[in-house]
Amino acid sequence: MDWRGSRDHEWPQSYRHGPALYPQVAKVTIKFHGWIEELFVSALGDHVKKGQALFTIYSPDLVASQEEYLLALQGRRQMGESEFPEVARGSQDLLEATRRRFELWDITDSHIRKLEKTGKVMKTLPIHSPITGTVIKKEVLAGAHVDPGEELYTIANLSRVWILADIYEYELSFVKAGQKAAVTLSYDPSTVLTGQVGFIYPTMDPKTRTAKVRVELDNADETLKPDMYANVELQVNLGTRLAIPQEAIIESGQKQVVFLHLGGGKLEPRRIKTGVKTGEWSEVLTGLKEGEHIVTSANFLIDSESRLKSVVESMGGMSGMKMSE
Repeated sequence: MDWRGSRDHEWPQSYRHGPALYPQVAKVTIKFHGWIEELFVSALGDHVKKGQALFTIYSPDLVASQEEYLLALQGRRQMGESEFPEVARGSQDLLEATRRRFELWDITDSHIRKLEKTGKVMKTLPIHSPITGTVIKKEVLAGAHVDPGEELYTIANLSRVWILADIYEYELSFVKAGQKAAVTLSYDPSTVLTGQVGFIYPTMDPKTRTAKVRVELDNADETLKPDMYANVELQVNLGTRLAIPQEAIIESGQKQVVFLHLGGGKLEPRRIKTGVKTGEWSEVLTGLKEGEHIVTSANFLIDSESRLKSVVESMGGMSGMKMSE
């Protein structure tokens, strides 16, 4: 089979990548130890809104702090009018110190106002979702004891996702932030999602010689799932260039060789220099001209490995060779 060299105008760059990630993720933890009393969100996949109660928790430290706050509040009311400034200032400082402790524990102002209004200590306190999203991880059980910093829920906003594509080092110069990207899934290649290159990471993987490129796209219907793999295609306008199929090129060390089909069963080895590679095509920088016929498969050389080596090593002194039957 022979192929006539031609010029290609716009080459598609295709990359297999993954996984899908979510830019807005919240981990629900607490900053005091306690016991889970009641669960309001108990299943993976549940949708929650920002501020929605997830569970209630009982904590002796929290109860003690509420009692201390009420005592400090009562003291400020009684001594706030004291003729001694030090006494009034001391009661105010104690109240503010207790209030700061609530703030450090992420106790909301609404709960503090309720405590001030009712004057009653709440045995349990509700913990709310920090964002609107979907529960993708749950480690909490009713009645269980939990420690500070223990991850209880992971909630992700699935409406917009990031996809990390691996881009080869030699391709990075063609990728720019803001480029449009076509995303397809392996199980549904007919559906094309449109994204955009949002960020090119500044580091390289020394083993694969690739860099990560972040593709951002909307995911309102939650088609993309966590850790799902997909294909990303970027259309890069490389102008007018001479290109040949990569299967036509024989690599031998630092040499790249193609065989010209001269007709009459004759072949001529020709050393070339290639440039950009994309998909199944390679740009030819030197060694070929448009319109020359080349062999796209060197299978006829398989039956003679020594012949292949001799042809490549002595190509400079050969003008042609006869293809075996």
